Amino acid sequence: MSLTAADWLPYRLALRRPWQTARGLLHERAGTLLRLTTVDGLTGWGDAAPLPEFGISKTAALAFAEECAQLDLATQRAGLSLAAWLSGATPVESVAVNAISGPFFSLSGEQIAEFLAAGFTVIKVKVGIRPVADELHQLKHLSSTLPAGIRWRLDANGAWSLADAAAFIAGCKDLPIEGLEEPLSDPALAPLRQLQASATFPLAIDESTQLINEDFWSSPPVRRLIIKPARNGGLLASIALALRAQTLGLECVVTSSLESACGLIACAQLAAAIAPQATHGLATADWFVNDTGRPPRIAGGRLYLPAQTGLGFSPDFSGST
Repeated sequence: MSLTAADWLPYRLALRRPWQTARGLLHERAGTLLRLTTVDGLTGWGDAAPLPEFGISKTAALAFAEECAQLDLATQRAGLSLAAWLSGATPVESVAVNAISGPFFSLSGEQIAEFLAAGFTVIKVKVGIRPVADELHQLKHLSSTLPAGIRWRLDANGAWSLADAAAFIAGCKDLPIEGLEEPLSDPALAPLRQLQASATFPLAIDESTQLINEDFWSSPPVRRLIIKPARNGGLLASIALALRAQTLGLECVVTSSLESACGLIACAQLAAAIAPQATHGLATADWFVNDTGRPPRIAGGRLYLPAQTGLGFSPDFSGST
């Protein structure tokens, strides 16, 4: 297809509250939108937002944006949504998403009530910030207040030694845990296999992408893989990764890298294509004071994909700087 313009449009978005990362607190999100315009009036969009804390290099972020903008144009021309094109099937109209809290000890009963009222059945919290015994005590207390069917998705961000991780997992027996991400400060295949064998819930690899090699594929040490398309350099590479993982029985969960609405919609299209029955980490739009455009609607604990063909991103630059 013939292009008439390719523009890079920088943005800087303030967060309503700090986002906890492995390196500290994040107070704003910066990135650049790619806008491709064709001679027949189509517009394709992509979002490049590097973030070393999530393992997203500038090179990978740019590749994600460029591929997304090109696929946006191609799928508009084909009359398909991006999810339909990626999956080769009629896509679902929505995917389940988890609520996202901050550090565990900042979670209040009022916040939990708000999550439940909004229809979320999985609540994600950060652990590994205080001593294991303290966090287990708090986890047991909060779990006793949850209605049946509500579960925790925990993220340790590589906080623990093997001994501490084992103690935490043992202490979670009989608690409503949906999964635990990145338990080890020094992740390796053998200790992860040991921990997964002792856990009744899935352990997940997120940032530890250096572990994904042939030894990993020959005997996966965990039951879940977290997929961030911006880290993988694109949607197609993410699909290839997911297909290989699913062939071996691994669950795949797509999570946002705290992109703007443009990148978030791309992640949602991927989630609908590769794992429509999973609960994904995509409820991030309300962390922004303003956004680059209209984010996908979330209702009843589900994210609804845009109804139009292509990516489905509608820009609005009035709130970005």
